[in-house]
Amino acid sequence: MPRVPARDLEHVLEHAREPFESLRGARILMTGGTGFFGRWMVESLLHADERLGLGVSIVLLSRDPDAFAHRAPHIAGSASVTLIQGDVRSFEAPTGRFTHLVHGATDTTGPLNAERPAELLDTIIEGTRHTLDIASRTLVKRVLLLSSGAVYGRQPSTLTHVAESYAGGPDPLDPLQAYGEGKRVAELLGGVYARDRELEVVTARAFAFVGPHLPLDAHFAVGNFMRNALAGDTIRVGGDGTPYRSYLHAADLAVWLWTLLARGESGRAYNVGSEEAVTIRELADAVAHAARSVGRSPIVSIARAADPSAPPARYVPSTRRAREELGLRAHITLDDALTRTLGWLAERNGLVEHVPV
Repeated sequence: MPRVPARDLEHVLEHAREPFESLRGARILMTGGTGFFGRWMVESLLHADERLGLGVSIVLLSRDPDAFAHRAPHIAGSASVTLIQGDVRSFEAPTGRFTHLVHGATDTTGPLNAERPAELLDTIIEGTRHTLDIASRTLVKRVLLLSSGAVYGRQPSTLTHVAESYAGGPDPLDPLQAYGEGKRVAELLGGVYARDRELEVVTARAFAFVGPHLPLDAHFAVGNFMRNALAGDTIRVGGDGTPYRSYLHAADLAVWLWTLLARGESGRAYNVGSEEAVTIRELADAVAHAARSVGRSPIVSIARAADPSAPPARYVPSTRRAREELGLRAHITLDDALTRTLGWLAERNGLVEHVPV
């Protein structure tokens, strides 16, 4: 598995230098460190450690450390990284003290939510409880809890950007809402442990993202569109293309997450994402346009016509809290994010000789 592009790592270092400096000598426990979010956090921290001499160490929980080591030998072989095997619901507490915890171990690829919602709920809730217990026993002070915009349930069509104060939620009688409901309970557990165990818990409610290492074969529309574009296939939109989404580049995502861990207010949730709303049809067109940079000219197909009487669905955050309290913003535009990601993918698949990294 190739590394995160060098220019993206430099981007994270440039915009998260202060949070990285605050981690000097830190020992960090991370669950979910082998997934998309974790991969970006770990690689950007290792890059910062190399450049700044932070003296950090990271213990990564993985269900299959050998498989991850095979995919990412430059991470597994780092002297700053220790891989431990286990299930997030029952893994054995590592020895010694930790300064920080990043908890993000959850399957977000879709089938588990649809096919085994009870198992997903158990993984989220019991995994969070078990991990926070370990954090308390190992004297962790700062915790970053990776949650999701799914905690808000269906965003009203009249609400262009959902804020952290929105009091909606998923339908508790719908098994397909297991992921969102599980994350709500995980956030509640974070609040309980912050009060009762004196942990400083900051919550990141993540929305949608794009960048290297995003799965291209899951339920992420942008990943599926890029896969089709690179293969020379038609970019197929399964619905009418009217729902609104927004996409933050993974390099900006890493900046936001490290900043939240370092400076976010305990007991507070922050939306993480872009406010630049695009329809799924506009996204497909943007991917098709960006694909020209790697020699592809896909066409876009929309499965059905839009019903003008039906209000479009929305999944777009307000990030005012992160902007005003922490000075965070999206530095990389959507068009640039798509071009960068497609170029990285094309080079790794031998479709182009070289793209800037």
